[in-house]
Amino acid sequence: MVKGTGLTKQALRSKILLKLSNQKEEDRQHKSALIRNKLLRQRVFKKAKRVMFYIAMKGEVDTREMIKTAKRLGKIIAVPVCVKNRASLRPAILDSHAHLRKGPYGVAEPVISRFIRPEDLDLVITPGVAFDKKGNRLGRGKGYYDRFLSKIPKDTPSIGLAFSLQILPAVPITSHDVSVKKVLFA
Repeated sequence: MVKGTGLTKQALRSKILLKLSNQKEEDRQHKSALIRNKLLRQRVFKKAKRVMFYIAMKGEVDTREMIKTAKRLGKIIAVPVCVKNRASLRPAILDSHAHLRKGPYGVAEPVISRFIRPEDLDLVITPGVAFDKKGNRLGRGKGYYDRFLSKIPKDTPSIGLAFSLQILPAVPITSHDVSVKKVLFA
């Protein structure tokens, strides 16, 4: 049970995902633009040369304009490719002309993957179902991002992106959960 809510992680996840799916598209786009502007002002983003973004799924903070802006600024963009048989993520370079396909869990990923080493990333932009202000995150329940974040150098910045409805007073954590360094939300 999640402390103070009477909900399990799965019930909390379902509740937030329902709220995300009920959010109006124009609200999602407006808030995504506000979050993009916050990200562009971050010193760690300005300094980063190699940034890993996620490609947003339905309801998530939209990262398309962030990725376009980062490319215009000359940054090398990577996105996660799911390696299902190893239950892991690998960062793949997202070229301007990259063709995307649905990966194992319906997440878009490049058809042709040129990988970059996780330790070569300067910043990791991270999705989540819910976050708290300490950076604890509730993911989709498969542990892919927790495993990935545990493998990058400890000094590599990670930023979670969320809508205010995804920010909770506390997110339940276990010993294998990995938090992000900062959360940007609107």
